[in-house]
Amino acid sequence: MKVIICGAGQVGYGIAERLAAEKNDVSVIDTSPDLIRAIRDSLDVRGFVGHGAHPDVLELAGAQQADMLIAVTLFDEVNIVACEVAHALFNVPTKIARIRAQSYLRPHYRDLFSREHLPIDVIISPELEVGEMVLRRIALPGATDVVGFAENKIAMVAIECQEDCPVINTPLAQLSQLFPDLPSTVVGITRQGKLFIPHSSDQLVAGDLAYVVTTKDQVRRTLGLFGHEEQEATRIVVAGGGNIGLHVARTLEQRQSRARLKIIESGKERAVAIADELRRTVVLQGSALDQKLLLEADIQDADLMVALTNNDQINILASAMAKRLGCKSNLALLNNPAFHDLTGTMGIDAYVNPRAVTISRVLQHVRRGRIRAVHTIQQGAAEIIEAEALETSPLVGAELREIDLPHDMRIGAIYRNGEVIKPGGAVRIKPRDRVVIFALAGAVKQVEQMFRVSLEFF
Repeated sequence: MKVIICGAGQVGYGIAERLAAEKNDVSVIDTSPDLIRAIRDSLDVRGFVGHGAHPDVLELAGAQQADMLIAVTLFDEVNIVACEVAHALFNVPTKIARIRAQSYLRPHYRDLFSREHLPIDVIISPELEVGEMVLRRIALPGATDVVGFAENKIAMVAIECQEDCPVINTPLAQLSQLFPDLPSTVVGITRQGKLFIPHSSDQLVAGDLAYVVTTKDQVRRTLGLFGHEEQEATRIVVAGGGNIGLHVARTLEQRQSRARLKIIESGKERAVAIADELRRTVVLQGSALDQKLLLEADIQDADLMVALTNNDQINILASAMAKRLGCKSNLALLNNPAFHDLTGTMGIDAYVNPRAVTISRVLQHVRRGRIRAVHTIQQGAAEIIEAEALETSPLVGAELREIDLPHDMRIGAIYRNGEVIKPGGAVRIKPRDRVVIFALAGAVKQVEQMFRVSLEFF
């Protein structure tokens, strides 16, 4: 596939890195010579210094032959125009744009990005995507990652196995026998920094991070079996009243949640604006690093601090300070991947990576075949993929025990006619089933091939 990426920042670089590693023909455009030099030096891509919305730059990058344009610059208007030029002059089949300004995304303007007006096939809003991720984390405090599949009937949860975890040191096959009515499957394990696909004879040990696929209505029971029975937070302090913080507060109010929110926003005008928009949320103006202001927000009695400012360092320090002042737990927004492996030592209970959320949404549309959803795991070490089975798929027809699946992937669940099926050995996949698969990075292409219309597989 030939792909043009406009924007060589963190998101553009991450997308280019993933696509180049999979042997796609990738061209990257950015106005910064330094960013283009860095991406050329480290990745097998072509780099072009210039404006991503200018026709001559797009032509130089090979827009005439491009299968897809992904516009992820920092400026919405550049992303919009780049897609429009790619459509009008070069007839690029698929155009994806990152849009951050919420004004563009209001429901009554949804026709703006139709083919008749602004021909953009996919709109990605990082703020809304991250906001939804934060809301899922708030609802399920025992999970370190939560993603929904199959119309939210299926969930993948990442669960930390602590010393008192009831299911450690027990073969996975035995767990299935002990809880035959529980539709949960351990599809991946991270142990001492290494991610692998477990076999039925493997055991979980203390310190593992287990990736479990289950039904939405059995998530809490699954967390309980792993020793996580934390109650949903009802007293929450949010640091940062930007688009993400506002979306979280507004959604909780709309859902008539029992949670009582307080937002700390540093900008005076912004604090006044969100206070006028929100009805039940208390808004305090000042720094989230001001201990007096945190105490005024009753941080010592809070169940959860959610740090959502644009500054990673502030998010880390505010989260750590909240814990020291008595807050039960915290959740931080962290853009810089260098901080992710340090969260445990810095007193961060959980974090959200906006870059990974955005890249996952883009990859969902890059993946070939009947791919419906994609979520990346640990900076691209693995993906969990929802795909629709075709009659030509090698998965269809035979019992699962008879199929010689690659060792680097595992089926987590099957969705058929509104019902979730646990993938036992005697189960047969049928055409049009939606299959949720956990695959290490090296097996992703094989998963795509399984769900292609024409196949040259195995």
